[in-house]
Amino acid sequence: MQDLIRNDAEEGQPSDAIMSESNYKKLAFNKSSKYNLNVVRKAHGLGCYALVEVASLPERFRFKVNAKYPNQAHNMILRKWFDEHYYHDDAARSFYSIHRFENGDPIPFDKENNKQHEYTVNASVLNAVIDFFNDKKMMKRAMGSRIKWDEMAEAVAFYQNKYGHTLPTNPSRFKEKVLQYQSGGYAVLISKKFANQNTRKVSVKTEQLMLSIAALPTNPFKSTVHDLYIQFVNGELDICDPSTGELFNSADFYDKKGNPIELSDATITNYLNKPKNKALIGKLRNTQWDFNNAYRPHHHRHAPVYSFSKISMDDRDLPRRMHGGNSVKAYYVYDVTSGAVIGYSHSKLKTKDLFVDCIRNMFRTIILNDWCIPAQAEVEHHIVNNYADGLMKAGIIFPFVRWCNPGNSQEKRAEHGNRAKKYSVEKDNHVGIGRWYLKNEANRPKSEKIYDEENNNYREKTFDYGELVADDISDIREYNNMKHPNQKLYPGMTRWEVLSQNMNPDLAPIDKAVLCKFIGERTATTIRRNQYFTASNLKFCLSSPKVIEKLEPNNYSIEAYYLPDENGDVDETYIYQNGVYIDRCQLLSAYNEATCEQTDDDIAMYTEQSKYVSQFDSMIKDDKIQKVVIIKKEESMRINSASAKIVPLPKEDNQEEEDYLQYLDASYIKNRAAMAL
Repeated sequence: MQDLIRNDAEEGQPSDAIMSESNYKKLAFNKSSKYNLNVVRKAHGLGCYALVEVASLPERFRFKVNAKYPNQAHNMILRKWFDEHYYHDDAARSFYSIHRFENGDPIPFDKENNKQHEYTVNASVLNAVIDFFNDKKMMKRAMGSRIKWDEMAEAVAFYQNKYGHTLPTNPSRFKEKVLQYQSGGYAVLISKKFANQNTRKVSVKTEQLMLSIAALPTNPFKSTVHDLYIQFVNGELDICDPSTGELFNSADFYDKKGNPIELSDATITNYLNKPKNKALIGKLRNTQWDFNNAYRPHHHRHAPVYSFSKISMDDRDLPRRMHGGNSVKAYYVYDVTSGAVIGYSHSKLKTKDLFVDCIRNMFRTIILNDWCIPAQAEVEHHIVNNYADGLMKAGIIFPFVRWCNPGNSQEKRAEHGNRAKKYSVEKDNHVGIGRWYLKNEANRPKSEKIYDEENNNYREKTFDYGELVADDISDIREYNNMKHPNQKLYPGMTRWEVLSQNMNPDLAPIDKAVLCKFIGERTATTIRRNQYFTASNLKFCLSSPKVIEKLEPNNYSIEAYYLPDENGDVDETYIYQNGVYIDRCQLLSAYNEATCEQTDDDIAMYTEQSKYVSQFDSMIKDDKIQKVVIIKKEESMRINSASAKIVPLPKEDNQEEEDYLQYLDASYIKNRAAMAL
């Protein structure tokens, strides 16, 4: 908008002039001035005055214009101030972009109807109005002692084209909107029509009815859901809540005119296909396993850095069947970092022995390679649950134990290992590996149905139990010696090399005494001659004669625990008495008593037994019982009353009993023979 300043030099400057002629020339023609006065038309002689844009005047002159021309329906001070203090509110933009109505819909933001941008601009303009109210000095200079809402509305409306806001221009409505914004913030600018459920043809209640029909146990098709809904609103059938027995009222699904709300097949299909609704229906229609894998969010993890930081266990049925149609049951233990199989077992039945045999196999491997205890074990509840308070209790064998949620196979790392082993090794080595429903045709085994009276049989080659077990063990070895899948991190290394060369340095050593008690073989036996006992048809010697001090009174019965190696051999046992650990005992082997036939092993066995006997004799000698004499009271009184007489005692023979074992020493016998000559 333009305004007029008259500068009549011939008549002299009037008393209410806005500025002097010199000020005008300085502002209009002095290029060095910081102000840029916009002269719309220059003065040309008498009667042709200059036209100046009021908005370009310095602030002090704009105040004079407002004072000289009051009530002109516009305020140049306000216009200028709002133009200089308008800014785009990023917080408002974020608020409107994430806002959702009750039905889950966002505020429209398409090109033709971008309400998010409109509301953001409106909020930005109102922010400038609020800032003006907070500047008390400027507000008083611009409008005096009270707010002039007509001037405020005009000033804001003046920039409607420039900023694109849609705020009301009527002073009273503008005032109402400003006050609402001051108290309610961004939300008051959102049109109520978007949140009004009455404007929806498909209300929340109608949508819930659709979902209830779709969740029927018969798993109806979407077209069937549409048919049942139409029949219900037309009164042709009733729908009831089985938990309460309450019937749904079809009148609740009528419009304002009392007519049934009839929805098209496409409308119902669209609502049932909404992501949230598909998940809700899937929860009722699918098994827990299918729902977890299709809809439920999952955790995103990465493998540990070191081997044995975590191991994972799981059972499976071998894909090829035995004669008779049953599957071989297998149990595996995987190291998570390397992916290598570190323990395995096989059986015809899935029992607790399958799990224990696998643990034994794993610890045989660990002991053979002189490794330490894995820091964490991941197990399932099935069959392993029997060992929750013993073997698989955290802190007993493994420092940490994680129990996986039942039915969530993707959680177990062992499941991933089973799949990798199956499709990287087994599929290439054997025929018929895969599953009939897989999308990839290469992973679907050939299936040939037999059309007999049962109509449920298929031609399938079967195998002997021993053959299947041998093949699986061979597959395990091949799998462990394949390249690690992460060759970028482990270039050129196999799974087994990653396992053995990347051990966690903070692992604890194996406590074999505790381990054997939980997974070892057990034999009830008796200590004989304070030296040995029998277990697994072998003799084992106590580590020291002093071990008998740990036994209960008059009780030589013990429990011997041992872990045979892969060949069934046992070279050490751990003995307990009534649950209390007693000793670690080595194998006691007999030596050849014929000197001429003795080997180095015989001499070593003889030496060990001699040491034990010597230790026993030393214990008896050091702890021998002091000899005493029993004297009756009358005899004691008689002795005390008699005169004393010194009688020398016979000299004691300190010669110890000769060790008969010395006669088994060849050198001793030779020396005695030489002395006799």
